[in-house]
Amino acid sequence: MKAGVVHAKNDIRYEEIPKPEVGAGKVLIKVKYTGICGSDIPRVNGDACHYFPNVLGHEFSGTVVETGEGVTSLRAGDRVAGVPLVPCMQCEDCQKGNYSLCKHYSFIGSREFGSFAEYVVVPEKNAVKFDETVSFEKGAFFEPATVALHGLRRLDYKGGKTVAILGGGTIGMMTMQWARIYGAKTVAVFDIVDERLELARRLGADAGINSGKEDFMEQVKELTQGRGFDYVYETAGNTITMKLAFALAANKAQVCFIGTPTRELTFSVEEWENINRKEFYLTGSWMSYSAPFPGDEWELAAHYFKTGELKFDDSFIFQKIPLSQIDKAFEMFKVPGTVKGKILIDSDS
Repeated sequence: MKAGVVHAKNDIRYEEIPKPEVGAGKVLIKVKYTGICGSDIPRVNGDACHYFPNVLGHEFSGTVVETGEGVTSLRAGDRVAGVPLVPCMQCEDCQKGNYSLCKHYSFIGSREFGSFAEYVVVPEKNAVKFDETVSFEKGAFFEPATVALHGLRRLDYKGGKTVAILGGGTIGMMTMQWARIYGAKTVAVFDIVDERLELARRLGADAGINSGKEDFMEQVKELTQGRGFDYVYETAGNTITMKLAFALAANKAQVCFIGTPTRELTFSVEEWENINRKEFYLTGSWMSYSAPFPGDEWELAAHYFKTGELKFDDSFIFQKIPLSQIDKAFEMFKVPGTVKGKILIDSDS
């Protein structure tokens, strides 16, 4: 089969490798689309790849073409989304159902060959079936959709309250929609790009607030009657928005950091003191799994994409690029600001 193989830093090649064989309890998937995740970029353009040669890709959709011995829940022809985490199922965290925290895990698309290829083999539970009315493009967005839902539920979330989403990227838009599905009274998305704020409103946000403007806190006061937000979700991993979360939180609020920081972060005494003075709860979120594996985050993504309540906008996709040109896709990330949205690698072309 053909695959995009990483041989070294800045060296990803479209070449022929052996097609994987299906073992007991596993399924062979003909890959359609794979999204380039932010974590893939340093593995190709930096020094983060675990080993060479390697085949990355973990946000994928496709069709089951073969099943191994003992597989009962899937059959050839099923449309599926890939679940990349392969937990050990033996450690204390796995035994408690905290699969994201497993320290002995494998991961499809980093620690074992992934979906930047024509075919990929995964364990039966790592393929989530979705309805034929759900597009393969949406199927490639299951992983970010489940990351958003897992983050939402890391807090003691209840409907009827105010919610702030910091960051208007894919995870932010998904988190905003989950907040609405779960009954938020008011949801506001914060970003500095007006086009992203317009998209947020189109997808169901009550307000899109440009946090780069001087008067934006006045809009916050008006929207929340001066209280601040009951729930705050930071999805960008940006120093500015991580600090902003503390400022937007109401007294006794709950705050979750879903975004992954990329640089050192410091707080002034006054900024950090918000935790004391507001007595808000602060936690983080990692990946998208719960018991029984892979978790109802994945079942709910399949359900709400099917019903249309979890909306998908074409602007989520920046470009579709053939697998044969995967090297050009990663070159685009070397110029800051070039890629505005998700790049999908098309394994059929």
